Amino acid sequence: MMAAMDAVGPALRIVDGPENGRYEAFVGDRLAGLVAYRLRAGQVVFLHTEVMPAFEGRGIGSRLAAGVLDDARARGLAVIPRCPFIAAYIRRHPEYADLVPGRSGDSTPTSA
Repeated sequence: MMAAMDAVGPALRIVDGPENGRYEAFVGDRLAGLVAYRLRAGQVVFLHTEVMPAFEGRGIGSRLAAGVLDDARARGLAVIPRCPFIAAYIRRHPEYADLVPGRSGDSTPTSA
C-alpha cells in the first residue's frame, strides 16, 4: 500500500489489488481512480487508467501514475506502458524512463 497527500483534501491511498489486476486509488473510502495492469515475467503492463468523474481535475491521475511507477521500481519490474496516460506521464517525467525497456535515455543499445 502506498499513500500520498491530495492537494485539495484528504489523503490519497493507493492499493494494489492483484486479484483484480489493478491498482485502486481511494479518497477516504471512495474509489477515485484505477490503473489496470497485467503481470508478466519481470514486467508489469499498464493497460488503462481511469479517474472517476467526481475526482477529475484534482491531480489524482498523475499521483496514481507516479504511485504505480514507484511501486514497479520498488518491485524491480520493467514497465510496458500500453495505457496512453501512463505513457504520456513517463514522457513528461523522464525520471521514470529507465523503467521502460529501450527508453532509459542513455545511448546504450538494447537487444530485441
